[in-house]
Amino acid sequence: MKIHKFPFSVAYADTDAGGIVYHGRYIEFAERARMQWLHGIKLLDGDIGFVVRELNIKYLRPLRLGDDFIVESRITKVGAASLSVEQKIVKDEEICAILYATAAYIGANLRPKRIPDFIVSKIS
Repeated sequence: MKIHKFPFSVAYADTDAGGIVYHGRYIEFAERARMQWLHGIKLLDGDIGFVVRELNIKYLRPLRLGDDFIVESRITKVGAASLSVEQKIVKDEEICAILYATAAYIGANLRPKRIPDFIVSKIS
């Protein structure tokens, strides 16, 4: 499936006192990249959309203050009401972290719902 790339730069607020990116910020970077990827997709009236149900992170190399990097996102599996996403945080062609997420599609009643075909065709 196609890869979506979203560029970032590490700001002072992303780091600890030593200038290394705080581990929780990687989740925020991934979420902002997912939101930008899905931006513009109109949901059916009342549907909530995708909600992260499970998340796993492998930290491989630290990011530091001032680093420029890219979040590469791709869908690895599409189910009836959920999808799996792999997101790599890449700096200078080196993978710094990999996030694996499963997101459920939620309807107006706050319960899982089949992902509409028009959404699947836009994101895969």
